[in-house]
Amino acid sequence: MSSSLLILLPFPPYTTYFTLFPSIFLCQPKQNLSNSLSFSTMREILHVQGGQCGNQIGSKFWEVICGEHGVDLTGRYNADGESSDNHLERINVYYNESSGGRYVPRAVLMDLEPGTMDSIRSGPYGQIFRPDNFVFGQSGAGNNWAKGHYTEGAELIDAVLDVVRKEAESCDCLQGFQVCHSLGGGTGSGMGTLLISKIREEYPDRMMMTFSVFPSPKVSDTVVEPYNATLSVHQLVENADECMVLDNEALYDICFRTLKLTTPSFGDLNHLISGTMSGVTCCLRFPGQLNSDLRKLAVNLIPFPRLHFFMVGFAPLTSRGSQQYISLTVPELTQQMWDAKNMMCAADPRHGRYLTASAMFRGKMSTKEVDEQMINVQNKNSSYFVEWIPNNVKSSVCDIPPKNLRMASTFVGNSTSIQEMFRRVSEQFTAMFRRKAFLHWYTGEGMDEMEFTEAESNMNDLVAEYQQYQDAAVDDEGEYDEDVDGVEEDYES
Repeated sequence: MSSSLLILLPFPPYTTYFTLFPSIFLCQPKQNLSNSLSFSTMREILHVQGGQCGNQIGSKFWEVICGEHGVDLTGRYNADGESSDNHLERINVYYNESSGGRYVPRAVLMDLEPGTMDSIRSGPYGQIFRPDNFVFGQSGAGNNWAKGHYTEGAELIDAVLDVVRKEAESCDCLQGFQVCHSLGGGTGSGMGTLLISKIREEYPDRMMMTFSVFPSPKVSDTVVEPYNATLSVHQLVENADECMVLDNEALYDICFRTLKLTTPSFGDLNHLISGTMSGVTCCLRFPGQLNSDLRKLAVNLIPFPRLHFFMVGFAPLTSRGSQQYISLTVPELTQQMWDAKNMMCAADPRHGRYLTASAMFRGKMSTKEVDEQMINVQNKNSSYFVEWIPNNVKSSVCDIPPKNLRMASTFVGNSTSIQEMFRRVSEQFTAMFRRKAFLHWYTGEGMDEMEFTEAESNMNDLVAEYQQYQDAAVDDEGEYDEDVDGVEEDYES
């Protein structure tokens, strides 16, 4: 009976039919077609920056992105004689177009004191941000993780989440979040990790990528850095998908050694970081031959869920004086991006092995040449790659190079040598925690010693995990039985 009823039903009106089967009706002029389908290419990223360090890195990043997309200091598009199609096609990844034709960054800026916010507002790009998206307190976190996570930060977090929600609702298809913060202070570490855990609760299926500035081995700004960093890593292991690990000392070294700057400023350091940040997402924003995005990056780089702390690098990095003597070629970029001196964190990849790596190239180049170079690197340095993950280097090629460069590349590597950083911080943490030094500042904000003990053991577990996979060999699990071994020996002979 029901089947005959179905046959007798009339066709729905055309409007309804279009909503059910839009592809049948898509024979229309080309420009309308691209407009009607533009929603499918929008993969927005919501940017959050917290604390003094995070806000300074973040504001430098927006300078770079504005330059790449031709957005001027007022948020207007300024073609500058270049192809507008490439600039505007996917500008929505990082920008929201307002009714007045201005491009407004999808950015949330937070801090527990007004100082950094004021300097961003009064800076050259201060006018492009939505005024409502500046969320700040007055008291500061005083380099105390507990203040950022449990007291001062907890009072401000709802206001920040409201702005995050508003921005997320204005997206067509939010791909994920990127957070800039440091782990040594109070706001970026304490309130930053609080925000990450709240966002994770509310948007569990969106990607969470962080650019985290770790305490430097020799240069210390704050005595309690090891406490703040260990408590932060405890949170990042559980709540972040991808952590790009940076530190000031490695960045200073790049400025001194490679760029030959005699007195590098934080601005120079932040410029290095922003080049990497834009490189990681360039495939989402510009057309390319081999695309990559936050989720593809995670799927290809994270063999085990807790091991998501990456080393990053960028090429070309050359001093002003030697730029004219260097030819920008794919082999040249490849050689520099894999160079240990080029890594932006204080861990030496030669002391460990790569579980996985990703190379994101930008500019006009042949994918065949890129593939050949990647295979070449793996063959020549096979001892530095774990043999039980074959073909563990992912590459992508984006056609549009960064501003003022013919080609460039961004490197992201998951190396077991990153444990050097965790081990160093853990040793400093243990030395102070054994004597309960400075602990009263944290317990005074309501924290319990137990939380310190848990964070310490989580960090030590992480180091042990990296070491375990560094030492692992193909046949550790005993997958092969004797017969198979015999066959293999015959084959080799």
